[in-house]
Amino acid sequence: MALPINPTDEPRVYQQTLLQDGLYDLLENDKLVDCVLKIKDKEFPCHRLVLCACSSYFRAIFLSDLEESKKKEIVLEDVEPGVMGLILKYLYTSKINVTEHNVQDIFAVANMYQIPSIFTVCVSFLQKRLSLSNCLAVFRLGLMLDCPRLAVSARNYACERFQLISRDEDFFQLLPSELAAILSNDNLSVETEETVFEALMSWVSRDTEQREKELPGLLDCVRLRLVTEDYLKEAVEKHKLIASNPELREKLQLVRDAHTGKMPDVKKSKSKEGGGAENDGDKEEEGLLPGILNDNLRFGMFVRDLILMVNDTGAVAYDPAGNDCFLASLSTQIPKNHNSLVTRENQIFVAGGLFYDEQNKEDPLCSYFLQYDPVTADWMAMPPVPSPRFLFGLAEAENSIFVVGGRELKDQEQTLDSVLVYDRQSFKWGESDPSPYPVYGHSTVSHNDVVYVLGGKGDNKSCLKKVCAYDAKRFEWKELAPMTTARSLFGAVVHKDKIYVAAGVTDTGLTDSVEVYDIKSNKWSESTVFPQERSSVNLVSLADSLYAVGGFGMMPLEDSDELVPKEMNDIWRYDETQKKWTGILREIQYASGATVLGVRLNTLRLTKM
Repeated sequence: MALPINPTDEPRVYQQTLLQDGLYDLLENDKLVDCVLKIKDKEFPCHRLVLCACSSYFRAIFLSDLEESKKKEIVLEDVEPGVMGLILKYLYTSKINVTEHNVQDIFAVANMYQIPSIFTVCVSFLQKRLSLSNCLAVFRLGLMLDCPRLAVSARNYACERFQLISRDEDFFQLLPSELAAILSNDNLSVETEETVFEALMSWVSRDTEQREKELPGLLDCVRLRLVTEDYLKEAVEKHKLIASNPELREKLQLVRDAHTGKMPDVKKSKSKEGGGAENDGDKEEEGLLPGILNDNLRFGMFVRDLILMVNDTGAVAYDPAGNDCFLASLSTQIPKNHNSLVTRENQIFVAGGLFYDEQNKEDPLCSYFLQYDPVTADWMAMPPVPSPRFLFGLAEAENSIFVVGGRELKDQEQTLDSVLVYDRQSFKWGESDPSPYPVYGHSTVSHNDVVYVLGGKGDNKSCLKKVCAYDAKRFEWKELAPMTTARSLFGAVVHKDKIYVAAGVTDTGLTDSVEVYDIKSNKWSESTVFPQERSSVNLVSLADSLYAVGGFGMMPLEDSDELVPKEMNDIWRYDETQKKWTGILREIQYASGATVLGVRLNTLRLTKM
């Protein structure tokens, strides 16, 4: 929606429009044209006055005493006719069709001929379209065209997503100075400084012969005082490129000394005030420590372990350690019937619901697929799930996301054994080998690139004990030891290299039983029962603790003994030493209708509730 014009600005806006329309009319009717720009085999008639007003480059030509200033025809090199045509139309109409395909060419020409208005249009266009795939290229473009506004925006975007962009090919093509601008930034979104060191050494290893000489300067960008002493000793000091370089060994000695509390002597420089004698007006300025001793925390180091509750009204993160709630997102894009997943890299995805994809002519019915962006606190639309379903499982392995089984969102509601696979590198959906049997209402978890499918219901609508696993490296399914209790709609999570399953629905009703699967031995064992028989409880492994959130239980009505289903919005923690469940929160409204994940988010970005 356009903003209303300030009444005091109306005369100026009206005059500007009138002037621009008049100039364009003169151009269209070839009136008062006193200049022709010749580019290759194409000619562009225009007015010197317009070119001078919009471009300091043309102003310098036309107002000079050079012979060229008197010529009507100006020949331009190193520019495409199509690009100059777009630019000239903008100068006369304020309209330009900037696209991802032509923005770089328009930007370069605007910079070459010093046209600030178009320069600004291109900067705004690129800033709005920054993405993981282009942020480093835009950063380099901003540096090349000496545009700090664009370079800083793109650099900050990259820093906020450092763990993702540091695996991108564009990262390995950065120049040393460009890499330093990123690695030295306080806003780097990393939880540990070890990540920064490993990214630097990966960059060097791409061309060791040429890049090894850059290490002394670039290592100053890594805040080695923030790495653990064991990591410093085993990974940094013993790295072959560092161990063989006396200058680098000397730098590391400074870090070792700093760990023991010994800091280097810093010489203070003198600056003169006024123009007096040398001893009069001298002021000592505080010296700076070597860059390698910088111990300021990065922005990404303020992450906390949180329980994220995602429903169709938004997403709220609960911190069980501090008993605080944070608003993660107010977006209403999330469908009511969905499943959610957090990956090993702490990327958060949601899949489910139903919508009509007009671009897919063959099979337009799809399910939503969204990814949470912690920087903008919003959900990004990803390629939709091609086969809409509900009561399916969601898991990850080998940089892919798996949608396993479920029931079709169609009239027949057929139980499915198909497995959809989303490749996070190509951003495309495909299919994997089907599961050994059709299943819905099951749980899926991931561990070491293996997807585990547990329980659920089959075609005959009876609960299953079955457990099977898909090895994403070997592309094969195998059946594992079954659970003790056949169940569906239950909680499941990997916790300390074991799979915990809790509560759920059996063929005779609800259950409170809890079982633990030892992945190494392929054996199940009983665990402490949950305090109440429930379905759809959410199990969360967070900071070495096991939590249970929400679910549905049978509760009596206020005025009778009749039992009815009731949604429970409480949080429990399992005490592994005493082997008992302890309630830590009786009621948290944000758990209503939510899927629940254990995540790590930066609370500096979130609004405390």
